[in-house]
This record gives sequence, C-alpha cells and structure tokens, in this order.
Amino acid sequence: MTSGTKPYNDYSSFIKRKFNQRVQKISLNTGFTCPNRDGSKGLGGCTYCNNNTFSPGYGKHFKTVSEQLTDGITFFSKLYTAQNYFAYFQSYTNTYAPIEELKTMYLEALAYPNVIGLVIGTRPDCISKEIIDMLSAIANENYVALEFGVESTLDRTLDKINRCHTFEEVKQAYELAANKGLHLGAHLILNLPGESREEMLNHAKELSKLPINTVKIHQLQIVKHTMMALQYKETPEMFSFMNVDEYVELVAEFVSLLRPDIIIERFTSESPKHLLIAPNWKGIKNFEMVDKIEKRLIEKDWWQGKFYES
Repeated sequence: MTSGTKPYNDYSSFIKRKFNQRVQKISLNTGFTCPNRDGSKGLGGCTYCNNNTFSPGYGKHFKTVSEQLTDGITFFSKLYTAQNYFAYFQSYTNTYAPIEELKTMYLEALAYPNVIGLVIGTRPDCISKEIIDMLSAIANENYVALEFGVESTLDRTLDKINRCHTFEEVKQAYELAANKGLHLGAHLILNLPGESREEMLNHAKELSKLPINTVKIHQLQIVKHTMMALQYKETPEMFSFMNVDEYVELVAEFVSLLRPDIIIERFTSESPKHLLIAPNWKGIKNFEMVDKIEKRLIEKDWWQGKFYES
C-alpha cells in the first residue's frame, strides 16, 4: 500500500509535502507552434488537438508572460487565499523556439512575485542537450517540471494520431533529461482508436520503465474543430468509447500495474461542454471520477503498484 490516506500517490499531497502549501498553476500561451503543425514534420497537428479545450481566457498569446501571470494570479486570488504559483507553459510545444528566446521567457516567469517554479509541456522530439542543460541550470535554484506528451506507447497509434514521432524517441528524450535535477512527467491518453484494453494496460508497464516522476492520464475526448471530429463523423467505427464504469475499472487496474513511486497528477480531463462531441458522460466532474476510482481501488483491495513487476 502507498503511504498516506489514498491507494495511490496523488499530486496534491506531493506538492503540499514539498512546498508545505498548495501551489496553483498559471497556464500560459506563448504563441508557439508544433513541428507537426508548421510543416517541418507534418501538418494539421495531433488529430485530437484543439488548444481551446485547455487554454484559459487569460492565456492569450498576444500578451506577455508577465501580463498573463498578472491576469492568472488576479483570477485565482479571488478563489484562494494567498499562495505561490507555478508558471505553466502549456499550449502547444514550449521548447520549440530558439534557446535564448526560451530562456528569456522562463526567467521572466520566475522573476514574477510568488512564482516558485516552472512547468513546461513539450514533445519528446523537441528537446536537445542544450535545452536540457539550460533547464538543469535553472533547476539548481528553482523547481522545474518538464512534461512530455507520450500519449501512447504504440507506434501505430502515434502514427494514426499524427504525432510524427515514435515511442523510441520518447525513450531517448527521457534518457537525455534524466538525472538533471528536473521533475519529469508524462502525458497519456487512454482509449485512443484501435487500442485494446490489454494494450492500454500495457502502457502502465511501459511508462513504469521510464525515469518519470509524474503521470497525467486522461480519456480520449473528441472535440470540435479537430481532424478527429471529422474522422468521427465520417468513420465512427474507428472509435469505441467506454462508459464511466468501464473507464473507472480500466484506470483502477492501470494504477495497480504502475510503478508505485510515480505521482499521479490526474485521471481524467474535462473539455468545455460547447466543444465536446464524445464521449457523453453526462457532465460528470473530474472530482467525481477521482472519487469513483479511489472507491474502486479500495473495493478491489488494489493499490498503486500492487501488480507492478520491476
């Protein structure tokens, strides 16, 4: 059994242990693009991607990093008492720019009052030794989380969703970034088209082999204004969605197979209702899904890593 009151290592408890308080992420949009959008590796981006599903209203790319932090902190200060913040470089690929431009933005964020760390979302094929060395130097005095979009450990799936990189490149990116003082994270999407339940559970085993500290899991969501929305309209047989109970059961078993020290940051994602096409889970909230998954783990007498094989 994991330490603490939950049958898995949850992110909020990790943050409170490390910083002795809650830390709020402020999402930023720096106006970057991706190599599978700008033509360097592909066009159209990932088939599921519409950045409007997770870009906040204050995170407009025509605003500077400091302006976005001001807007974000003003927004969250109305919801919570005084606290510290992470600058979350979230939209698109946030290491896909000249290194001096990246460094300038990262340092601008860290110079903002009460910003105590960086969270940087990127692709595994948009990293280099020079970028890792720069981030490692920043991490000597600041918390720096570097999160790679893994999405799937199957190359056929990565090809189908137009990621334009392989799982081997994922492994190489983590090898490059390991042991450099960075908090390494992975993003994974469950229920991508063509993946069996066994293959989805095997993602837990493959992720456990990587030198990651955290994982973000969420269900596939088809949203408007994406290539996947068009695919769903024209070839709906490509997709097979789980209901809530099936997803809860899958995630509970996934957790039981996952390396026990990995911190789980999320189990689901919640796209805006006006953009979401499928699946229709009738407005169930993220906290409700978390509660269902925790209860299922307890009912099964499962916990994170119970069936993990090193």
